[in-house]
Amino acid sequence: MTRFALTVEYDGRPFMGWQRQKHGPSVQAALEEAVFAVTGERTVVHAAGRTDAGVHGLGMRAHVDIGKDIAPFRLMEALNARVRPAPVAVLDCVVVADDWHARFSCLGRGYEYRIVNRRAPLTWEAGLAWQVPQLLDAAAMAEAAAVLVGRHDFTTFRSAHCQADSPVRTLDVLSVARDGERIAVRAAARSFLHHQVRSMVGCLALVGMRRWSVDDVRVALEARDRARLGLNAPPDGLFFVSAVY
Repeated sequence: MTRFALTVEYDGRPFMGWQRQKHGPSVQAALEEAVFAVTGERTVVHAAGRTDAGVHGLGMRAHVDIGKDIAPFRLMEALNARVRPAPVAVLDCVVVADDWHARFSCLGRGYEYRIVNRRAPLTWEAGLAWQVPQLLDAAAMAEAAAVLVGRHDFTTFRSAHCQADSPVRTLDVLSVARDGERIAVRAAARSFLHHQVRSMVGCLALVGMRRWSVDDVRVALEARDRARLGLNAPPDGLFFVSAVY
């Protein structure tokens, strides 16, 4: 049995999320069916993170155990051929140690949230970014983002359905950068709570719209109450960018 580590890119729009679901398509199921088509083996593809419906992946890391004797490059090529027409691509495939685990060996995860700040509707980027028509103050958003960096109880910023044992997380990076009409919010941490990035981005957007102040973000954080969340951003603009090992 050989353990292969995969780097996976996917468009999250057609999927119910990464994790296999009974009520709709998933990235995990698409890859597992491709593995079966190539090897005849029923396997589980484990990922570094479980992205939600509509969330995208640029550099998701995953692993799969395969008994068939096959070279990594041939496996990558075969999976890409078999996973079509699903919008999923295996960018890299390498052999790793048997105790390497895409989720449990991961030391850090990075996300990027993309906002297009303009009045005109999105065309080819529809579903790939959040279109916000009101002019956003990116500098104020960056100031508010700094409030959230560090080790905190993020109860306000996690889904009511979050299954994590603790709401306490250490947020290493939360930055905001504008380039013309595009605003990128980047977040990095060892791990995130369910909906944490989207919830933080939603509140930063309220600051950018001048509906919230920087102090409002601080108050929401310290409240440790999901009911105090201002806005949960849509999944469209969220991308899993990287996993660190």
